[in-house]
Amino acid sequence: MYSVCILRCIHVLQFIYDVAIHENIRPERPMAVASVASQMGISASPVSVALVSMAGFISAAGLPFTVINLLAVSIPATFCGVMVAAIWSYRRGKDLEEDPIFQAYIKDPAHYQDVYGNQTESLQNKELPSSFYRAMYIFFLGIIIIAVLGNFPQILPSFPDAKGTMKAISMTTVIQMIMLVIAAAILIFCKVNAKDVGKSQVFHAGLGAVVCVYGVAWMADTCFSNHMADLKAIIGGLVQAYPWTYALAMFLTSKLVNSQAAAVSIIVPLALTIGVDPIVILSFISACYGYFFLPTYPSDLACINFDRSGTTHIGKYVLNHSFMIPGLLGVFTGCCVGYVIAHILY
Repeated sequence: MYSVCILRCIHVLQFIYDVAIHENIRPERPMAVASVASQMGISASPVSVALVSMAGFISAAGLPFTVINLLAVSIPATFCGVMVAAIWSYRRGKDLEEDPIFQAYIKDPAHYQDVYGNQTESLQNKELPSSFYRAMYIFFLGIIIIAVLGNFPQILPSFPDAKGTMKAISMTTVIQMIMLVIAAAILIFCKVNAKDVGKSQVFHAGLGAVVCVYGVAWMADTCFSNHMADLKAIIGGLVQAYPWTYALAMFLTSKLVNSQAAAVSIIVPLALTIGVDPIVILSFISACYGYFFLPTYPSDLACINFDRSGTTHIGKYVLNHSFMIPGLLGVFTGCCVGYVIAHILY
């Protein structure tokens, strides 16, 4: 599922850059917010591990909230967050013709050709073959199946555990299995040449981003796992004293583990155990996306790689990167809107 989330953003980034640069739009404007939007959408997707896991933890605690209840909060909350980030990004940075750094860069004919002239993988003005549409329908079928299984967990197959107790298969495992089957079906029924996949620019950018982030994610997971008891004690005490800090704890944990699902699996059970109001947990679903804070996530790195104009970048001080303000605006707005909607509905 991790790879699916990365690739669904990466496939769009190439098209966004192509349209932006040929319409003389600063690519940073749509590309940075697109990367943020792709990750905020995870907490508003019925097929995401993060949302399904949160619903599972809440259900196990005996609370009457399903995936549908979570989506009723997360969809409008994240939508408002993305819109605020997009509106802010509309005029960010200088126009290309007024940007001295960009103009100096494209004075070199080789750079100009690289920025404007590479049309080999452009999707503009191309008529897509019918196999592309079949692939889309197959992918949508997988999403529908996962959504149904997530909302009706009683139909999931069950198997005996080590103690002989029947236990339903994890939704995380179900999502991975279905997505692998969907990928195989697309390869078989859509006449995809497997050799061509490895030659595409999308594959190269995506693989490069995964390699770049792998070490960071491994290090964060190792560090977090070895200090779990101390971190739980610190976070638990803070959240119990000040419930609003639940959002901050979720945000920081997401950054530490570089995963929304992992952050949910750590913070939500802890919050339920210490008695945090479940409405607060629903309110701050958007806070599980905090890994934009440092630009180490594959979708962010791929975004930088795809923007051959160089406008989407990591700044001199690392934190002044292209994703910081759109990410902060999106998450903050999502949390505020989610808080209002959750308290109105429940």
